[in-house]
Amino acid sequence: MAQKARSLGCELDMTPMIDIVFQLIIFFVVTLKLTSDINMDILLEDGKSGDIIKEETRKQNPLEIELDRNGRISMYNFRFSDDEIRNVLRGRVNRMGADFPILIRADRRTPHEHVKRVMDLCTEAGVWKLSFVAVQDHKTGHHQRK
Repeated sequence: MAQKARSLGCELDMTPMIDIVFQLIIFFVVTLKLTSDINMDILLEDGKSGDIIKEETRKQNPLEIELDRNGRISMYNFRFSDDEIRNVLRGRVNRMGADFPILIRADRRTPHEHVKRVMDLCTEAGVWKLSFVAVQDHKTGHHQRK
């Protein structure tokens, strides 16, 4: 009889456990933000005046265009060429009209010619609500528009 008990053994169905593990992985992938939307290498200009970016501006769904010190354009930590930015702007104007704000986050070491290039791309697309992001207080991190 002892021989028979050993041969019957005990089986464990792993299917429910694997299902739970996959559900947890999906949950964490969907809810976890892996990267920041902004480029932390960009050093913003100090701004003593200007409006602090308020929640109402954020509700208008602004498009944030970043310019690093070498003049490279990025959005949401993805680099874009001038033509790609032009297409993004035109597509957004086609969907939403030209009445949406653009926040330009330019590194303070960026030559003005690169900032002007981004402004010209916005103008070509028909967008006119441009603001520049600066830091009012580096200690508190409050951003403001100029």
